[in-house]
Amino acid sequence: MSKAFFGRAFVALGSNLQTPVLQVKNALIALEKLPKTKLISASSLYITAPLGYNDQPDFINAVAELNTQLSPEILLDALHAIENEAGRERPFPNAPRVLDCDLLLYDNITMHSAKLTLPHPRMFERAFVLLPLAEIAPDLSLPDGSNVVKLAQQFINQGIHKLE
Repeated sequence: MSKAFFGRAFVALGSNLQTPVLQVKNALIALEKLPKTKLISASSLYITAPLGYNDQPDFINAVAELNTQLSPEILLDALHAIENEAGRERPFPNAPRVLDCDLLLYDNITMHSAKLTLPHPRMFERAFVLLPLAEIAPDLSLPDGSNVVKLAQQFINQGIHKLE
């Protein structure tokens, strides 16, 4: 008997330290192992110029789609645990990082709490989120009603390239 999932979530993954391609691939494996969660798809890997703090290596980014029975808050805790397991440190905003896992969307839930904001507040201005998201979910309508592909096209020249 197949398990019924109730939440469709999208997670952004990024790394620019300690073999970034391996870090992102390991994070995808960790997502597959989350309880009550199924990895549905993962985008290609993308090379992205850093934003906010430029004196650091380029990032490797991807987006994953999950079906999960975990609540948004519990899923966020699980993502933070994956980051911590990889050795994530937070010395200052936009610092280089071993791994970053951001919960972008969870169904069409809009929420603002001390712990979590959905949709992710900066996802709509980041090519490294929108292009991989558009790759795996081209028919996705965002909570504001916009189409992810149309939105992503605005950022195609934002220093991002698909890893071959």
